[in-house]
Amino acid sequence: MSNAQKADPGLYDYLPYRNRPAIEWPDGKTCAVWVAPNLEFYELDPAVNPHRKSWAKPHPDVVGYAHRDHANRVSHWRMAEMMTKHGFPGSVSLSVALCDHIPEVVEDARQRGWEFFSHGIYNTRYSYGMDEAQERAIIEDSIATVERATGQRIRGWLAPALTHTPRTLDLIAEYGLDYTCDLYHDDQPTDVKVKSGNLTAIPYSLEVNDHYGFFIYNMSPREYADTLIRQYDRLADDGEQSGTVMCIPLHSYLIGQPHRIGAFESVLEHIAADGRAWITRAGDIVDRFREQIA
Repeated sequence: MSNAQKADPGLYDYLPYRNRPAIEWPDGKTCAVWVAPNLEFYELDPAVNPHRKSWAKPHPDVVGYAHRDHANRVSHWRMAEMMTKHGFPGSVSLSVALCDHIPEVVEDARQRGWEFFSHGIYNTRYSYGMDEAQERAIIEDSIATVERATGQRIRGWLAPALTHTPRTLDLIAEYGLDYTCDLYHDDQPTDVKVKSGNLTAIPYSLEVNDHYGFFIYNMSPREYADTLIRQYDRLADDGEQSGTVMCIPLHSYLIGQPHRIGAFESVLEHIAADGRAWITRAGDIVDRFREQIA
């Protein structure tokens, strides 16, 4: 290796997809399906991070803020009711400030039996440039705030706006969190190498995230629904050999719009009727995985 090359960071072991130890899900199911609603709070005029702008337009960006505020006023309820109707619990990627700003949304999710994990304090405040004390404060605030609001102690982490520092994974494991959604490298759970504790990477998909579907890939609602169905069908087929995981990451201000929710319902109907899906929560998947690798 030349001096210009850097060693692999060694976050996890390399394991080719074929010939892995088989993972088994309950009742012979082949694909564990979990839905990750991002319940978020965006600031109208957030503090400036020198590494990344919070809004594309000059602050205050009323358009960006108000578009996303539809989530907590209207579209959360439309999305959540559809999920409950078809038997899909949520594993919530939570901007924990929502517990204080709009507690009604958090309480609705709690009453539905949804699981909560941290997505940072606000989705307009980024980890870039944080020192260790600042990052620890955010983790501690997340644990305390969610426990106060819901009675749950968070187990998982999705970095705010997918922004990280080199110490993020080690720190969340040190605080006792046992899964991360910030690695997108596999269709099965993976052990992550951290300085202390046990940390599992649970598959969280950018490819079928509704933000990517509608903002990056410019899909129509029907195209997005078809993508989700094709994603599930292939993962359920692959899972005949060793259990797979499908995550459906959602933002209600997108999927809960009146013109999109019908197409999304067709996806839930397809997965629920197929018979091969273990429809569950993130923590349950991590527990089952860890039981088999212990």
